[in-house]
Amino acid sequence: MISIRKAKRGDEDQIMNLIKGLAEYEKAPEQVVNTAEELGNDLFVLHACDAFVAEESGSIIGFALFYTNYSTWKGKCLYLEDLYILPEYRRTGAGSMLFDEVIQEAKRRKVRRMDWQVLDWNEPAIEFYKKKGALLDPEWVNGRLFFE
Repeated sequence: MISIRKAKRGDEDQIMNLIKGLAEYEKAPEQVVNTAEELGNDLFVLHACDAFVAEESGSIIGFALFYTNYSTWKGKCLYLEDLYILPEYRRTGAGSMLFDEVIQEAKRRKVRRMDWQVLDWNEPAIEFYKKKGALLDPEWVNGRLFFE
């Protein structure tokens, strides 16, 4: 039976392994420089972000990592950084359960908008979000700077 819970101290190694799996899926494994130690510190000490995990039989099979951000037009928003489910657990409802829990968290935080990105080639994810009623906006171009 799959269950969803808030991530807790000690989950960071398993979550980091899932992050690496996501990077492999997105064809960018060399771009992961974060460590389990840094992730644990960011989640449980600095509270820079939060996460929910999907668990089955004591093993974490997926995660959703998110944080509060801000829109000058809307006010408080929630940004879903990543949602990932192990391939063998896709189509079990785990992704939907995680996404729905993040939506509930957004409502608990009384945010006005929830945002995320999806790669334009990731058709399974695009279809998943469309089934959830999401608007996928082709109008905005992403900007990014890297600091080493």
